[in-house]
Amino acid sequence: VRFSRTRIDAGPADPVLTPAGREQAGAAAALLAGWPIRAIVTSPYRRCLETAALIADRIHAPVRVDALVRERCAFSCDRGSPPGLLGRLWPELDFDHLDESWWGRAIESQPSIRRRAAAFREEARTWPDQDRTLVVTHWGFLRALTGLEVENGTLVSYDPVSGASREEAVVPA
Repeated sequence: VRFSRTRIDAGPADPVLTPAGREQAGAAAALLAGWPIRAIVTSPYRRCLETAALIADRIHAPVRVDALVRERCAFSCDRGSPPGLLGRLWPELDFDHLDESWWGRAIESQPSIRRRAAAFREEARTWPDQDRTLVVTHWGFLRALTGLEVENGTLVSYDPVSGASREEAVVPA
């Protein structure tokens, strides 16, 4: 919120959702309750984990953490939390596969994030429920994956086989 207003990096590492973000995640959960989602894949950042947990509670889908869908580590908020801390906060989720500093050390280049998006696309093509999996991710990763530049709370359909994507809805902030 602060960065959007001032364009100055506010400094918090791996922030939690704001009250408005929690409301938006709750609205997304209500909207997604009517979708045939069988699994959720989420970025390990706390804001995504909170969002995924709110949605999972509503739609009763299992959550899997995947660092491939993380943000590109461009700002202080893109420094993550170590797996041990995340495991204490979300004991029902598995963080054992994450490196201690899974978020990277420097700003990720566009070629690098595009390679990561391509790796995710290849992985997603093998999922049995690829057409019924929700991915909770970030603006930079979503842009690298789909070419779309969307606002927070935008729901996007993505087909990992064809690469086709389209905006489905925007959850009000």
